Amino acid sequence: MIKFKINDKEVEARTGWTVLETAKEYGIDIPTLCHHPAVAPTGSCRLCMVELKEGDWSKLVASCIYPVKEGINIYTETPKVHNVRRWILEMLLASCPASEEIRKLAEKHGVVSTRFPIHDPDQNCLICGLCQRVCEEVVGLSAIAVVDRGVHKKVGAPFLRPTDICVACGSCVTICPTGAMQEIFDTVRGKPELPLTQLA
Repeated sequence: MIKFKINDKEVEARTGWTVLETAKEYGIDIPTLCHHPAVAPTGSCRLCMVELKEGDWSKLVASCIYPVKEGINIYTETPKVHNVRRWILEMLLASCPASEEIRKLAEKHGVVSTRFPIHDPDQNCLICGLCQRVCEEVVGLSAIAVVDRGVHKKVGAPFLRPTDICVACGSCVTICPTGAMQEIFDTVRGKPELPLTQLA
């Protein structure tokens, strides 16, 4: 077991665990959006940032991908952590302003507006990639892709053409943190085949 501290409290973690996994084991709350235990972590949303202190220096790290080490000190509620969370939540409010889940999470952390420009007021997908990852890693298919770049980035079928690879299992809809996949789903799946009863 690896021993280190979270908020000055000594904790133990198994080899290979991340800071976030250990915090959850001890009931310590760290906000996340792009993380789910069913798929490998990527640290894409950065909402789970914490402050790592070693000796006389410190840095901010994404807790969902940072492996635990003996003797480190992790702090989840420092001014640096709160500041970076507020910035991230402001950016999320701008990139997916139609998401009720994002608005609620932002309000919980004291963020009710954003200083960043809103390009699409109807957007509620934060493009975290969870839907793509669960399709590949759990279902074993590649029916979902993150396409384009910058403010034009979006989730859809590869090459933005509906695909018949999709088996309509619903994993992508279930894992979506904002509910956006419910609307995107029909753009991903190709036209389903008629039931056998209608083919007679």
